[in-house]
Amino acid sequence: MTDDLDADTLAFAHRMFDLARSGATEELSGYVDAGLPVNMTNDKGDTLLILAAYHAHPETVAALLARGADHSRVNDRGQTALAAAVFRRDAEAVRVLLEAGADPDHGGPSAVETARFFDLPEMLTLLTTR
Repeated sequence: MTDDLDADTLAFAHRMFDLARSGATEELSGYVDAGLPVNMTNDKGDTLLILAAYHAHPETVAALLARGADHSRVNDRGQTALAAAVFRRDAEAVRVLLEAGADPDHGGPSAVETARFFDLPEMLTLLTTR
């Protein structure tokens, strides 16, 4: 797909993913509100939501979810935003994703498997006490 996109479009897309990584919630939300696809993915299958969760930006996670981001999407490695938040030990993002209906057993490795593998008992407790 990237072969079909011009340099300006690619640069814009990279900037949107950078906004998710840096937690620029207001700016990113403005672009989504203006028509940016909330579930767009990069070349690794990472969504804006996965990147925001991985980089520990719970406010951005919440804003993307409020705008319809799909918490069940997996990247090319089978990882979800919830598993990313668990890996980063971001309890607030985990809570926001769970409240939005994210399934702790979805994905591979799932959020539960991630918590167990990395011995994160506080994350496992969040995932299993619902």
